Amino acid sequence: MKAVTKIVIVDDHGDKFFGEGPFRLLNLVEQTGSLRSAAAAMGMAYTKALKLIKNAEKALGYPLTVRVTGGQDGGGSSLTPEGKEWLRRYEQYRDACVQANQRLYLEFFPK
Repeated sequence: MKAVTKIVIVDDHGDKFFGEGPFRLLNLVEQTGSLRSAAAAMGMAYTKALKLIKNAEKALGYPLTVRVTGGQDGGGSSLTPEGKEWLRRYEQYRDACVQANQRLYLEFFPK
């Protein structure tokens, strides 16, 4: 038996705008250089992926990605410096919450 920690970030209205899904999506954008490829790797429609990113950007008030439309060299996406920093902080926060939950679980439910 174990306790599981799920981190969800909500806006001022209580609407979820960030969690593990968008986190994984943005990491894949950084790895692949493409929102379309990142969405496909997750089995997600491109339109849903774009909606997740735009929703997070709206809630945060700054862009997480830079998108370049196709052309002779093709299009692509990359993370903005703010997007990279947001991912870094989210990951650190998530990991700290998981560690705190593990400590508390053992305190309240010792083996």
